[in-house]
Amino acid sequence: MTPVLRRAMLVLTLVGLGVAAYLTYVHYAGIKPACTAGGSCIKVQTSQWSKLAGVPVALIGLLGYVGILASLLAPDRDETRLATLGLTLIGFGFSAYLTYRELFSIHAICEWCASSAVIMTALLGLSIIRYLGGPLGADEPPPGPAMLRDEIASRSA
Repeated sequence: MTPVLRRAMLVLTLVGLGVAAYLTYVHYAGIKPACTAGGSCIKVQTSQWSKLAGVPVALIGLLGYVGILASLLAPDRDETRLATLGLTLIGFGFSAYLTYRELFSIHAICEWCASSAVIMTALLGLSIIRYLGGPLGADEPPPGPAMLRDEIASRSA
């Protein structure tokens, strides 16, 4: 199950990377984003919350997705699964904050931002499952009393 889970996470991360790259391009090119929701995307993209300390949130998202991608491409170990979990948790929190701002401060929803928030939410859920599931190929049950007894017996023989 874990290899399929990891591939699904890679696909989601690449889609999120594409969304964030597009929004970063829109920001730096100074063009209007393609949006079916009228001027909502423009309103969000030009709001005071579209930057954090002068850095476009789209660029922060792009860097976040790059970090998640790197953690998924790294060898599958407890540390890399924990890194993926940490990065997706931070991304989820940041997306939740930005969605709050869209709803209650800007009063507009950017469909690109909402899609990234959905992707990050899915990535967080899958990261939790992957982290708790253990390493790749963990199809064997954890060692039980009989396995431990056999191990002790083999060492004393």
